[in-house]
Amino acid sequence: MAVFSIVMRSMSLAASIFMLLCILRIMLSWFPVHANGRHKEVLAKITDPYLELWQRFRFLRVGNVDFSPIAGLAVLSCLSRLFNMASYGALSFGSAIALVIEVIWSPIAFLLLFFAALTGARIVAYLARWNSLHPAWRTIDAIINPVVLFIKRLIYRNRIVNYLQGLISALVVLAGSRFILGLVFKLVFSLLRHL
Repeated sequence: MAVFSIVMRSMSLAASIFMLLCILRIMLSWFPVHANGRHKEVLAKITDPYLELWQRFRFLRVGNVDFSPIAGLAVLSCLSRLFNMASYGALSFGSAIALVIEVIWSPIAFLLLFFAALTGARIVAYLARWNSLHPAWRTIDAIINPVVLFIKRLIYRNRIVNYLQGLISALVVLAGSRFILGLVFKLVFSLLRHL
């Protein structure tokens, strides 16, 4: 049993270290190529094959924003936690299923909150009559418009609604979904962990 525990802890540590390397790689990608040197090339060779796996899922891209790294990091986090739970003998079928569902829910919860926050900021900017042509607001519009349009189509079908009404509707749906789904998932987690 001690050997199994050591192997599982080592696997958990390896998944955590690889996750940190992926985070570092993602952060370095935000800077110009010439600002990084040989260390970025080595890091890219280690992490890019894994991160590129997640870029194949088109639903992880909303407009110009790519959320595939979040999915990749969530899976690594799940693996690390599964190995850690197994090392202590605390892994049951229910807890493993709860952890997998939690890994699926966490990015969804983040995205709902992320889009709700950006939509709320856009509503404030619209009501305050801040310059809508400013690059910051144009970037936020590019990020939230696919989601806002999707929600408007769901609610209003083919009716035409003004921009503010669409934003408010999207905010209510996003925040409401985050709250209600959060309660549902919390209940499911507690039920599964007791199996």
